[in-house]
Amino acid sequence: MFKINELLKATSGTLICGEIDASAKGVSIDSRTIKPGEVFVAIKGDNFDGYNFIGQAVKKKASCIIAETIGRKQAVKGVAFIKVADSVKALGDIARSNREKFNTPVIAVTGSSGKTTLKEMIYRVLSGKFRVLKNIGTENNHIGLPMALLSLDKSHDLAVLEIGTNHFGEVGYLAEICLPNIGIITNVGQAHLEHFGNLNGVFKEKYTLISRLKSPGIAVLNADDSLLKKRLAIQKGSRLILGLGIKNHTDFSASDIKDLSGKLEFLVNKKYRFTLKTLGYYNIYNALAAIAVGRVFGMGYKEISRRLRGFDFPQGRLKFRKAGNARFIDDTYNSNPLSLKQALEALANLKVKGRKIFVMGDMLELGKHRELFHRQAGRQAALACDALITVGRLSGLSAQAARDAGFCASNIFSCENSRQAREILFSNISPARDDIVLVKGSRRMRMEEVFRD
Repeated sequence: MFKINELLKATSGTLICGEIDASAKGVSIDSRTIKPGEVFVAIKGDNFDGYNFIGQAVKKKASCIIAETIGRKQAVKGVAFIKVADSVKALGDIARSNREKFNTPVIAVTGSSGKTTLKEMIYRVLSGKFRVLKNIGTENNHIGLPMALLSLDKSHDLAVLEIGTNHFGEVGYLAEICLPNIGIITNVGQAHLEHFGNLNGVFKEKYTLISRLKSPGIAVLNADDSLLKKRLAIQKGSRLILGLGIKNHTDFSASDIKDLSGKLEFLVNKKYRFTLKTLGYYNIYNALAAIAVGRVFGMGYKEISRRLRGFDFPQGRLKFRKAGNARFIDDTYNSNPLSLKQALEALANLKVKGRKIFVMGDMLELGKHRELFHRQAGRQAALACDALITVGRLSGLSAQAARDAGFCASNIFSCENSRQAREILFSNISPARDDIVLVKGSRRMRMEEVFRD
């Protein structure tokens, strides 16, 4: 619930018409789903302009319109019109204002890969004891995070929010909106180098989260990540350290790791047994972070273990699935050099009776070193699979690198798109029941078409 004067104060907007003491029941950016009494914020996107839907929002009985352009002729009795300099920023300002109403602890997660999985893991753990707010899916940007935070109310005990970025300044901007008390960086890898330049640029952007933490300001960091490990030596304030083994003097460590054909079993701090339904070793780091957060909020190891044992990993993240008689590992959500390396390690470690087949799509937004990263990926793939299908120009370089590394040329196929890859897979390679097919690529490559009917 918002008062119009609260919205004016939060956004530094100008009231064009309407009553300053009027109320609004919520905030919407979609005129198709707006409910009576809600605020409509007219956002201009890449493919639409919310200004064009103000009339529709008014017809659906919006109580307030917030936009960058408002004419006095648009005035409608009973509807407040607020003019702002930037409607996207206004959305964030309102979300921050709502967050400031409550003392609810906020946990924020960022990193080059694993953000969504970790956010969902933390939610899974904490929701066993608390009422928890979270972002839906991967809605982690300057629109998605504020919209999630606008749902925060007094009924919530905790909030866990995923923060994404592909440009400098975005982590800091979103952190200033959600005001996190606990910050977690999953890892620092070669992602969005088109804008960050190099790993140091990625690190600088991700680490902004830690510098924006509010009291008590607990940082949860992975000591096995080379860049984060360097920072740990000078990190001030409260921190919880994660790692495999105890060589880095970790607060939460994993050891005695066992691969149980699609499940991982391990000991935490040499004492507590945990099981995950995944084949990706890197998910142990996500589990350690979720365990650390659970412990911060007073949950016992046995309860946390039980919650994680039943955790179902998000779609497109090393998920087993079938299409026809073929078995797939669906890792199609996205791809960068770090997540690709992790997926290939998982494939290499998986025990199968038949062949291991890898369908690889281009990794995008890697900047000037994109060709080098794809050649490196080709050499990695040559060690992990028995047949390779590449999709896109850059992945064609991976195919050539695999050939140069001694991979059998007759088991390499290159194509332009994912539908062609599907044809090659089922016509030329014909996966049998005992084979396994890993499919991975950047989001825009639409790699899910490989196993879609």
